[in-house]
Amino acid sequence: MILGGIVDGLKRQKNARLKGTVVLMRKNVLSLNDVGASLLDGVAEFLGKGVTCQLISSTALDPNNGNRGKVGAEASLEQWLGQPPPVMAGESKFRVTFDWEVEKLGVPGAVIVKNNHGNEFFLKTITLDDVPGHAGHVVFVANSWVYPANKYRYNRVFFSNDTYLPSQMPVALKPYRDDELRNLRGDDQQGPYQEHDRVYRYDVYNDLGEPDAGKPRPVLGGSPDTPYPRRGRTGRKPTRTDASSESRLSPLEQIYVPRDERFGHLKMADFLGYSIRAITEGIVPAIRTYVDLTPGEFDSFQDILNLYEGCLKLPNIPALKEIRKRFPLQLVKSLLPTGGDYILKLPIPQIIKEDKEAWRTDEEFAREVLAGVNPMMITRLTEFPPKSTLDPSKFGDHTSTITAAHVEKNLEGLTVQQALDSNRLYILDHHDRFMPFLIDINNLEGNFIYATRTLFFLRGDGRLAPLAIELSEPLIQGGLTTAKSTVYTPASAGVEAWVWQLAKAYVAVNDSGWHQLVSHWLNTHAVMEPFVIATNRQLSVTHPVHKLLSPHYRDTMTINALARQTLINGGGIFEMTVFPGKYALWMSSMVYKSWNFTEQGLPADLIKRGVAVEDATNPYKVRLLIEDYPYAADGLAIWHAIEQWVGEYLAIYYPDDGVLCGDAEVQAWWKEVREVGHGDLKDSAWWPKMQSVSELANACTTIIWIASALHAAVNFGQYPYAGYLPNRPTVSRRRMPEPGSEAYAELERDPERAFIHTITSQLQTIIGISLIEVLSKHSSDEVYLGQRDTPAWTSDAKALEAFRRFSDRLVEIEGKVVGMNRNPQLKNRNGPAKFPYMLLYPNTSDRNGDAAGITAKGIPNSISI
Repeated sequence: MILGGIVDGLKRQKNARLKGTVVLMRKNVLSLNDVGASLLDGVAEFLGKGVTCQLISSTALDPNNGNRGKVGAEASLEQWLGQPPPVMAGESKFRVTFDWEVEKLGVPGAVIVKNNHGNEFFLKTITLDDVPGHAGHVVFVANSWVYPANKYRYNRVFFSNDTYLPSQMPVALKPYRDDELRNLRGDDQQGPYQEHDRVYRYDVYNDLGEPDAGKPRPVLGGSPDTPYPRRGRTGRKPTRTDASSESRLSPLEQIYVPRDERFGHLKMADFLGYSIRAITEGIVPAIRTYVDLTPGEFDSFQDILNLYEGCLKLPNIPALKEIRKRFPLQLVKSLLPTGGDYILKLPIPQIIKEDKEAWRTDEEFAREVLAGVNPMMITRLTEFPPKSTLDPSKFGDHTSTITAAHVEKNLEGLTVQQALDSNRLYILDHHDRFMPFLIDINNLEGNFIYATRTLFFLRGDGRLAPLAIELSEPLIQGGLTTAKSTVYTPASAGVEAWVWQLAKAYVAVNDSGWHQLVSHWLNTHAVMEPFVIATNRQLSVTHPVHKLLSPHYRDTMTINALARQTLINGGGIFEMTVFPGKYALWMSSMVYKSWNFTEQGLPADLIKRGVAVEDATNPYKVRLLIEDYPYAADGLAIWHAIEQWVGEYLAIYYPDDGVLCGDAEVQAWWKEVREVGHGDLKDSAWWPKMQSVSELANACTTIIWIASALHAAVNFGQYPYAGYLPNRPTVSRRRMPEPGSEAYAELERDPERAFIHTITSQLQTIIGISLIEVLSKHSSDEVYLGQRDTPAWTSDAKALEAFRRFSDRLVEIEGKVVGMNRNPQLKNRNGPAKFPYMLLYPNTSDRNGDAAGITAKGIPNSISI
């Protein structure tokens, strides 16, 4: 009896202790500038002020604490002093032992972490080993910065990786769940917010201009005249001269975003952030000085090619030495030239890597409409001549002046009507998009922009052929803004060939501006930020939809904040290098008026543009009318894989529509997205009601598509296609030369010089390609679609298995993309430039992150650059 009692006591004593592992990254590992952090933390440990953890029961209630889950005793991380941090960035692992009797307290469902050090650290996971009565481990996924405890008004609580709808949350844990959402909402905190704050709130775009410096910009958002998606609030004070505008920071100061939204810990992520600042603070003044001391223009294509051969030498600029000191990373210092250095030794863009002349061909020009960096603009022509949708009471008749005589000689024997009836006429129509703004835009110094229409014919071999380009400029007549239009058709010899080359360049200018302003910035970066904010405010980390969507928000708020600081701000790089100039963001506000969330999904977009039709017999439920359309073909495969994954995942948690309707958090999330985050469009009838699981599935599929594949398609080809500016000029500065003029004679005498002096200037070119070289790079810590940065992101075996199937489908798609690129019958996959379309190659099979840099392939989970 006595012996048995001793044995039972020993067993109970053993079972009253749980051992675990804490994985974190110390500040001094992550910040090369804070070498003293480790010493200060060591002092805190020596004084008994270490890092502690307390388990919270998921079943045992504490009547003395509002019937919350019982909280265990504090347990300190073991051997902090005895485990020096690694020299290179990496993880530190610590053991921790808890006094916890599972038989009495149940399985822990959350943990309180207190940081009594003087410095923050990045907590990744806490794992409990061999929990009695529980199969396997209990994992608490944090992936969060934990600042010193005195920085918070509340405890930092992290939940296990179990998944719960609000109604299914254990009673003991529900108050902690509610508290965490309340803390993240921070609706009682006005700001200005500090680095350690974790507040997700909304604001309008009122921080782009500098009214105090004479550079005001319109406030975007909050008005029917200038609607816009909301951005993250910083709480900074208003400017002195305009109470509606928020004061700005210097390019070297950090704009507030919740700390866990900031760039990741690996040096490449920091490099990307510093690089953009380096361009603003160092490269731009260096280039300006260079241009001031040289003729300031490229005069031949070889002059531009010299950029990639390191042949532009910078004069001595003493101020650059001081600028270089401000950037601690050696990688960034290499970006900033000093006197005698060659200015920017840029990599050769893929578009000219194999053939320096291929970009000039009509075939490559047309191919990039289907497989370039902005391949979602082409539409099927349904009436001829093309009509305008501009208000005739303001603009008169803007019907196209392209006639059958212009095009019928190149329709392979068809009439225009026969080509229309057989779905073989397509248009890249930038006429209505830019015409209302051209008077203002063309009054900007160094601008002369046309509104363009480009007609294409779908040839029998599957390629598009350009038929005609219409260039239009605004003409004021009788109080109306009418159009003065000229039509150009293909030519292959003499000065007429160069006129045609210029016509294509004016089209590319339109397309480049729309790409950067709308396809890229507005339709991915800007529209996604409200979803990031609403998800963190309204969906608990334990909610299945939060777990589904959170990987697709990584770094988005940070890159958007950085854009507001140095790229899209008044006088920023975008205004300096792309033709709409100071009108750019205001124009995007006008476009946002017609933004429709339900049309952002790929199938809906393809059908709207008339390049696909519904087809119930097709696995993707749509059939492409241009079969060899690389963006659409690869995109539909990706969309379908996302759609399957989302459907399988949500089915685990929502057996019927009634469960969804009763999900208070999802309903609050969707209401806030609609009424606050995209509040300027809240009355639009197209918003899904979120009353069925199919509505939720389509919404989540669309969010993931925008954040991953759509952004990849418009971002990571920027330098490969547009790094050689003659292929994708961002500005046109002169009119089309007319016969008999001096400009026309110049085009005859020296066509390269005349062409180059018409498009983007030397200053704009060097600044622009310096930027897109940075923005086109994959970081070394990239997490691609079909991957997760934390393998134990959920404890749900069904969800993990569904995700594995999703990943496997993406790997299959990779093989199909490679196979299609090798198929000689698919002529739009490579084209004359011999540059295969890989922007929607998932790269899920790259498990080790070996594909950093400019690869022109790969779909990251999120808009992270």
